[in-house]
Amino acid sequence: MCRSIQTLRPPYVEHVTSDDMHAAALQYVRKISGMRAPSKANIEAFESAVAAVTEATQQLLDQLVVKPSTSKNGKEFANHTAHARARAERDHEKAHAEGRAHSH
Repeated sequence: MCRSIQTLRPPYVEHVTSDDMHAAALQYVRKISGMRAPSKANIEAFESAVAAVTEATQQLLDQLVVKPSTSKNGKEFANHTAHARARAERDHEKAHAEGRAHSH
């Protein structure tokens, strides 16, 4: 589950959206709680946790001090990560199309 959480700071990404932070928070809460979707009895706690983690993520990103990269390693890593993410998305879609079991 948490493998789909992406690095959300420069130089790995240039622009982080609130959707990016919410998606990472949702994956984190799913992993910690052990449930993909909460029951009716747990939905308030689940949504509250996602909101808190999203807010903490925003605060962290706002406060991080990131040195400018003096090498191209950060850009190469970002390119590698983008290619790996695209490959994983293609594999995921292929698994859906073929009806194969896979994880989300």
